[in-house]
Amino acid sequence: MHLSGEYRGGRPRTPGTVGELGEFGLIRELTSRLTTTPAVRIGPGDDAAVVAAPDRRVVATTDILLEGRHFRRDWSTAYDVGRKAAAVNLADIAAMGAVPTSLLLGLVVPAELPANWPSELMDGIRDEAQVAAAAVVGGDVVRGDTVTVSITALGDLRNREPVTRFGARPGDTVAVTGWLGWSAAGHAVLSRGFRSPRAFVEAHRRPEPPYHAGPAAAELGATAMTDVSDGLVADLGHVAEASKVRIDLRSADLDVPAQMSDIGKAVGVDPLHWVLTGGEDHALVATFPSAAKLPARWRKIGEVLAPAAQPQVTVDGAPWERPGGWDHFGSGGPGGRGGDGD
Repeated sequence: MHLSGEYRGGRPRTPGTVGELGEFGLIRELTSRLTTTPAVRIGPGDDAAVVAAPDRRVVATTDILLEGRHFRRDWSTAYDVGRKAAAVNLADIAAMGAVPTSLLLGLVVPAELPANWPSELMDGIRDEAQVAAAAVVGGDVVRGDTVTVSITALGDLRNREPVTRFGARPGDTVAVTGWLGWSAAGHAVLSRGFRSPRAFVEAHRRPEPPYHAGPAAAELGATAMTDVSDGLVADLGHVAEASKVRIDLRSADLDVPAQMSDIGKAVGVDPLHWVLTGGEDHALVATFPSAAKLPARWRKIGEVLAPAAQPQVTVDGAPWERPGGWDHFGSGGPGGRGGDGD
């Protein structure tokens, strides 16, 4: 059932649960909360949406957030989950050097879920989309045992070539914009039953990707780019493998805030480990020609080298031996720590 049920105006009184609201009532409630943008030619209310694609090339990505794996309702509000669900997808669009245009929502919810939960979720998705100047244009809702939020995001390259993982070359500069390790530090705080320092907890609940930095980096000649969803070493590992290079990071150039160090001391974790492997902050990391002037708010953290034996990421010239990075089918557990798999 798509988010295309006919809506005749006037927000209905919200019953106590999703089951009491019913499928079409849920659709009306969700679509009544949406806004639009000039790129949306036909939004919710038909069999499919129509979104302008002036470039004639559409950048597309999708991610799934599963309760207990990517979020916990006792840690995050529905609004938090909505912001996060939109952000992890919009960051992937920006990492291609594209401008986000629209989102599609796939939502699975139990019938006994309070009816205000999906409404607040939609508010969060809508508000995060607005940060990136995008809009929710449709989707699907279905009953299930576990809350599952699936987002598909679309973007426009605006006549630029996409910035992929394949373009890094020896001699390039490695630079990052956004936060690193904040979400992992926040997860550590929440895992121990605390809610402060609040800045780190909020970074885990609602990542803040630098959306506009992606297209700006593409405009200034970035040769490769990705968002940091699974951890800096892991995500740059994908770039190294795709580009057949070695990427060396300098630990002295990685920002470790004093408060993150304090959290690390309290829980017995080297905060540099969070910065290198934490993931879920959705910062953007890119490679640039060495002569390029870095865009505003980007900082140099390493360089691209010819591979010695195989493509890899090193830290201060040596492999990072400690485990890290997110693998849905490897190590890790439930409770809100999970990268987007891209």
